[in-house]
Order: sequence, then structure tokens, then C-alpha cells
Amino acid sequence: MTHYSSLGSDGCPEEEDPEYQHHGGFPEYGPASPGAGFRRFVTTMRRLQDLAVSADPGDDVWDEAAARAAALVELLGPFQAEEGKGPAGRTPDLPGMGSLLLPPWTLTRYRPDGVEMTGSFSRFHVGGNHAVHGGVLPLLFDHMFGMVSHAAGRPISRTAFLHVDYRKITPIDTPLVIRGRVTRTEGRKAFVSAELVDARDSGEATLAEGTGLMVRLLPGQP
Repeated sequence: MTHYSSLGSDGCPEEEDPEYQHHGGFPEYGPASPGAGFRRFVTTMRRLQDLAVSADPGDDVWDEAAARAAALVELLGPFQAEEGKGPAGRTPDLPGMGSLLLPPWTLTRYRPDGVEMTGSFSRFHVGGNHAVHGGVLPLLFDHMFGMVSHAAGRPISRTAFLHVDYRKITPIDTPLVIRGRVTRTEGRKAFVSAELVDARDSGEATLAEGTGLMVRLLPGQP
């Protein structure tokens, strides 16, 4: 489950549920507007993630890299903030909302009837033989389902189940598209689905399909 208070929809969740902001005790995290340095930092860190799993230098280079990484930790350590305070995960104009946890995908459609994101995977996401690790795709689908639920004006929800069918190998360094929507609702339940497709293929070959259930939190639920 992901709560994106910074992204609006045609509907107003508060009209459907006056207690929308209070379900589960979730605070309202507004969008962040960090300076250009944060964008450069996140972009560089994503590149560093790729190199961390692919570089093969000598021991002296590893020693220097470790020292530089330690210096960065020392620099940022004093500024660690509570959840919802930093820009990571709250910067909607950055791929992956500026969060290194999320794949660097960009929102291209955000409507009550469906959400679309475009992006690609990189060396950091490889499971083997230049294919995306199977465990990465459920993360992408769960991110999508949080977006879908919020775009549809659903109150704050958590993922009750998520199922992924792998249709074809998902390649790295390839433009891809994921599309999702709410398929039906039953009270607190919202059933959702999405497809990951290869954007290079004129027929848009399906790489994976996901289905899930998002359940609205009751007051006080974490």
C-alpha cells in the first residue's frame, strides 16, 4: 500500500469518506519540492546501485569506494528525519517519486479509470541472464496498485493480496509500460489488475500480469 496525497483525481476521497485522512492514523504527507541537488543525488545513487552489482575493480578501488561511501553516510547521518519529512517518496515529478526503493518509473496517466507508468529496469534489477529478477515485478505491481487505488478516489488502503503471472522474460534496458485499474469494488474491498508490456513491440507483448485486493483501513488500523 502506498499513500500519495500529492496526486489528485477527478473525485474527492473526502466526499466519499469524511474520515479519509484519519484511517489507520496516516498523516497527510504533502508533495516535496527539493532543489536540483536532490534530483542529481537520486540519479547518481541509481547509477551507483547498478555499479555496486556489476563493477569488478581491484581491492584498492574497493577500499577507496568504501571510504567514499562511509564519508557520504557521515555527511547525511545527522539529517535523518522521520517518515514523511524527507523528499524521498514525496517528489512526484521524479521517477519512482524520488525513492530508491521504487523502480525509476514515470507516471504518464493518472485517472479514476486507470493509471499508466513508463520506465525500464537496469543492471541493479537483474536476477540472472540479463533478465529482471522475479521478485522485482511484484514491487512494481504493488506500487501500481497503490496508485490505482488512490486515483480511483478510494480511502487509504493496504494490499491484502497480490498475484503475479509471469508471461515472458522481462528484459533490462528496455522501454516498458504498466497499466492498471480498479476492476470492481465490494465495500472496503477494491479488486485491481495491471499488465506489464514491452513498449518496443507494436503489438505490446505482455510480459507479466498482476491482480490484487486493496482493503480500506478501519480507523486506528496501522
